[in-house]
Amino acid sequence: MDASGPPPADGSTGSTGSTAGRSPASGTPPVPPPLPRGAWLLRGVTAAGLLLSADVHLFLFVQGYQDIEVVGPLFLLNAVAGFALGLLVLVWRHWLPLLGAIGFSLATLGAFYLSTTVGFFSVNETVGGVQQVTAAVAEWVALVGALLALVVERRRASGRSRKHV
Repeated sequence: MDASGPPPADGSTGSTGSTAGRSPASGTPPVPPPLPRGAWLLRGVTAAGLLLSADVHLFLFVQGYQDIEVVGPLFLLNAVAGFALGLLVLVWRHWLPLLGAIGFSLATLGAFYLSTTVGFFSVNETVGGVQQVTAAVAEWVALVGALLALVVERRRASGRSRKHV
């Protein structure tokens, strides 16, 4: 995790002596202000959803999906992408990992709902299995968490920019 984690409870600025957004006298680039606790919580929820979805896809891949011609490699790709995005959402304080989480969740949910309705690359899935329900819930959690985190972080950034104008 980067050094800009949740702010100290006592409101202090840390050991550098600089305030958020200002450069210390040493001439180093300014440090962005810390994210509010709510934004960190939403990023944690998003990462948890991504990591759980990735875990389910990796489990299913190992349990036999690797033998399915197109869907097998997609399950492995989904697992790798979910793990990578889950970590990025936590360590890179930028909007891009959140946007990636939204795209990942939408694509994964879309493929899942296609597979349960009309079929997806010759795979017709059911909705009732534990793994299927777990993955769908995890993807919805990641989607909603990422959307809310973007809103919270953008609202904070726009409020900050209005104060300094």
